[in-house]
Amino acid sequence: MERGKVKVRIGTVVSDKMNKTVVVAIESHYKHPLYKKILKKIRKFKVHDPEQSSKIGDVVKISEIRPFSKTKRWRLVEVIRKAE
Repeated sequence: MERGKVKVRIGTVVSDKMNKTVVVAIESHYKHPLYKKILKKIRKFKVHDPEQSSKIGDVVKISEIRPFSKTKRWRLVEVIRKAE
């Protein structure tokens, strides 16, 4: 029985100070409806990282899971690119 599609996002790690948790920022662009200017929107997600394999600046792939805590609803799937 399939429950539906799992959301998958790609973003950049901006904080790794917590234990088994990283903060991932996902950037999107949209056009203002009246002024037609391209604006940037940044959303931050708390991500479960049990192996603590990602560091600040890494580009990672995350997917949605059941609630792990009050704010954690995403898990780390893979590290796409390490930071220099």
